[in-house]
Amino acid sequence: MEYLFLIIGFALLIQGANYFVDGSSNIASLLNVSPMLIGLTIVAFGTSSPEATVSIMAALNGNADVAMGNVVGSNIFNITFVVGVTAIIAPLTVENETIRKEIPFTLLASVALLIFMSDIVLQSGNLNVITRSEGLVLFLILSVFIYYILEVARANRNNISPLVEEKQKDSPSPKWGKQIFLTLIGLAAIIFGGNLVVNSSTEIAYALGMSETLVGLTIVAIGTSLPELVTSITAAIKKQTEIALGNIVGSNIFNILFVLGASAFIVPLQIDPKIFIDVLLMIILTVVLLVFSRSHFKIGKNEGIFLVIAYVIYLFYIIARN
Repeated sequence: MEYLFLIIGFALLIQGANYFVDGSSNIASLLNVSPMLIGLTIVAFGTSSPEATVSIMAALNGNADVAMGNVVGSNIFNITFVVGVTAIIAPLTVENETIRKEIPFTLLASVALLIFMSDIVLQSGNLNVITRSEGLVLFLILSVFIYYILEVARANRNNISPLVEEKQKDSPSPKWGKQIFLTLIGLAAIIFGGNLVVNSSTEIAYALGMSETLVGLTIVAIGTSLPELVTSITAAIKKQTEIALGNIVGSNIFNILFVLGASAFIVPLQIDPKIFIDVLLMIILTVVLLVFSRSHFKIGKNEGIFLVIAYVIYLFYIIARN
């Protein structure tokens, strides 16, 4: 039965992503903002909802290892496998603002997480714990990011030329109601499908004798990142590469600042020492993504192959470690 749920979950993810990308890209055109901004906000927050559900529920159940492993593992999967596969399908165009602000913001969030979880080294504590107050600080950093996005959206709309506005008036535009409906239906299918995949694959993994940390970093992390993967691949196929990259960068920011912030605020998260290596690797990979983005303002096929291989090596490493 678990295998049947797994197949149904994948089918919902694929069809849901198709509707979600179409609806959200049309909403971008109706709002007169760039698809990149929609990717960083609506799409990123929507595809991060499975991580939020799984991590918050894990924190409430006292499974801090699953909550933490889910977010860190998902971010590593996003930076390597999702970006890599998407770039192999279609080179990802990177805007100047993304290089200067959005990817560095992801790096800032990752470094803040590393600092908050390093109580033994930095504060001579007995345990490494992300406390409620630190969860609140993560929320505050998220509010700064949202304010920045709103300001960019406002500036983006103000910079539209009269010629472009006239062209938009003359051309038939998609209807609001239909696009919102498509986006919501797609998002619902993504969330429900993602939950089916995570729950069924986790049951299969536990039956095979895998540890909680390993399940969090692999099965749960990959399962909850499937919405990002399917949405980004669908966006790349539809030549909406700005949505694809915005989805990945925005999802990683939301995963750390919102998902872990909410989880820690509800229940302080005790940190498994093993996961420090994974967090450091997440930071290094974010720097690699920034470097790749600066090469001709695009992430090409060769960079994509490198990132996919990097994830496969990482996967073998954590399986051997655990």
